[in-house]
Amino acid sequence: MSTDHPGPVSGSPETSIEEVFTDPASRQAAPAAKPRRKKRVLVAGAAVVLVACGVAVGTVLPDPTASPAYKSLAGEKSTVETERDAALSSYASLKGKYDTLQSGITGRESTVAAREAEVSKADAAVKAAEAAVKKREDAVTGAEKAKAANTVGDGTWTVGSDIEPGTYRAAAAVGSTCYWGIYQSGTNGSKIIENDIPGGGRPVVTLSPGQDFNSTRCGKWEKQ
Repeated sequence: MSTDHPGPVSGSPETSIEEVFTDPASRQAAPAAKPRRKKRVLVAGAAVVLVACGVAVGTVLPDPTASPAYKSLAGEKSTVETERDAALSSYASLKGKYDTLQSGITGRESTVAAREAEVSKADAAVKAAEAAVKKREDAVTGAEKAKAANTVGDGTWTVGSDIEPGTYRAAAAVGSTCYWGIYQSGTNGSKIIENDIPGGGRPVVTLSPGQDFNSTRCGKWEKQ
């Protein structure tokens, strides 16, 4: 028995199985269909070109700047630009005025600062003068208080509690009805240490602790 395989089909050694079993008449008719398709495509393209050319030649596009909408927008743009220019001009004018005022304010602030320094200096001088016056007033008040504390008038005074011990003299000349008396304290005037009706002049008395001093119609007595 022979094991040889059948040889290749006559023709090209590269012929595929599909080509072997395909009808030769079909293989010859297939290439003829392609040229018809190409012709159809060319005809359709030519028609499109002709239509496009007709549109380009026979149709005139409108001018967009002549439309009412465009003119309206152009008018609004012109109005806005005019308002913008007016605003810029107004701003420039206000800026100039502001700069002028600012310059004036700076000068005035310098003047105010100088005047404030002068006022501060004057205020310090016034305060110093007030302090000096206050010191003198305190001194006078202190002297007056001391004098008042060392001055007695009509009445009965206990030495050491009501008035200070020491020598007292009438502040002015006394009249003829003046009476003064020095008594031992606690005796209610029953034990007289010394008394007098001077009748005039400025009498002088010396008072010690444990005594009561009575002055009647003699005016003020000042401690010496």
